[in-house]
Amino acid sequence: MGFLVGPKLCDDGWRVHVIERDLSEQDRIVGELLQPGGYLKLLELDLADCVKEIDAQRIMGYALYKDGKNAHLSYLLRNFTSDVAGRGFHNGQFIQRMREKAATLSNVRLEQGTVTSPIKEKGTVRGVTYKTKTGEEVQAYAPLTDVCDGCFSNLRRSLCHPKVDIPSHFVGLVLEICNLPFANHGHVILADPSPILFYPIGSNEVRCLVNVPGQKLPSVASGEMANYLKSVVAPQLPREIYPFFIAAIEKGNIKSMPNRSMPASPQPTPGALLMRDTFNMRHPLTGGGMTVALSDIVILRDLLRRVSNLNDAAALCKYLESFYTLQKPVASTINTLAGALYKVFCASPDPARKEMRDACFDYLSLGGTCSSGPVSLLSGLNPRPLVLVCHFFAVAIYGVGRLCMPFPSPKRMWIGARLISGDNIPDHKGRGSEADVLPGDSPCIPQISSSTSTTSNPRKLILNKDSRKNLLS
Repeated sequence: MGFLVGPKLCDDGWRVHVIERDLSEQDRIVGELLQPGGYLKLLELDLADCVKEIDAQRIMGYALYKDGKNAHLSYLLRNFTSDVAGRGFHNGQFIQRMREKAATLSNVRLEQGTVTSPIKEKGTVRGVTYKTKTGEEVQAYAPLTDVCDGCFSNLRRSLCHPKVDIPSHFVGLVLEICNLPFANHGHVILADPSPILFYPIGSNEVRCLVNVPGQKLPSVASGEMANYLKSVVAPQLPREIYPFFIAAIEKGNIKSMPNRSMPASPQPTPGALLMRDTFNMRHPLTGGGMTVALSDIVILRDLLRRVSNLNDAAALCKYLESFYTLQKPVASTINTLAGALYKVFCASPDPARKEMRDACFDYLSLGGTCSSGPVSLLSGLNPRPLVLVCHFFAVAIYGVGRLCMPFPSPKRMWIGARLISGDNIPDHKGRGSEADVLPGDSPCIPQISSSTSTTSNPRKLILNKDSRKNLLS
């Protein structure tokens, strides 16, 4: 995140010190899918060239599979230029392109180091303490510290009270020379017990992510994981993918990582701003994380363009509270969609959950508005909470209608009542308010005080970026 924010703030005259845990290219299994809405933000930030020269693959939509049936869901891109689409790529290569761009700017200092704690004076963050690559402990001071040290943040607890949940793990494989049934599309298999994802990340590579519910994984070292993938997962895959999936298991290099979710709970702290996974996480099923991150950067850039002096910490903190309001529509829609779809797409013995899963698949298969509306949310092209809520109610009502045909029974009526209960309708846990769903709302941005101070470097900004390896194997 730091190297994304840095170039844009540098353009506006800010001095930026980016402290990142590891500057080498990482091999991750998430952060490899950029939705079209995220690509539009890259264009807005003039960073679209960062997906070039890394063999990034265009993603034009999704194919949804369930019980031998499939539904083809295309992004609605006709109103955009031809280059607008999703992108699949190796996360490490994309991040390196961003770093290269940041390193060329004279006002950006990119340094490898591990931030250990914020420096606080009377409740105001004045900078950070970090260890350099050589192990030397150093302090860096700036009027504003942007904390974005990732899902494994060691600074989060000193600035907020997080409630992190780990509903599942992703197990990652790379399928080589595999032609997916629908070219340039992500594929979602509604398997038992939970979804399986496939999407291209290179000309000859397809990423596979197997969702394994719970906090305990089968052992990779003992071969238990390979046996699970072969015996439980493989039989549920389309026949076009099956042999490549088995070959990837045989090759090894099975990686995993926990899927974390954490509702945002802003606690404004003078001198500091929490962003991205340090502040808020959602299930990565929908690939919306980078869209939220890039949208946040655009908002922060636009807010700081109104500021000429960062030294009045209290006034700046009050002003930047608007950041959390302005990011709500995009963040709450994508976060809620991810959590709701994960819950709906997981298999369950509960009759109401099973009916909701069937109704969701069939609703999306209807085409027209029934598919274009949800896909516009998924793609980040229309991140409106009201649209999200309307479609989930529509799915529930569609499910109730199916249960009442040809004749309702007491059991079916009971299941139908549960479909439209609060258990199956998404909420904006930790992110929302009534303002999120009312169309036409325009959050008011307060004016920052014009007061000044004698503190040195009034236009210096620290960005702490922890790129700890998000892999468990």
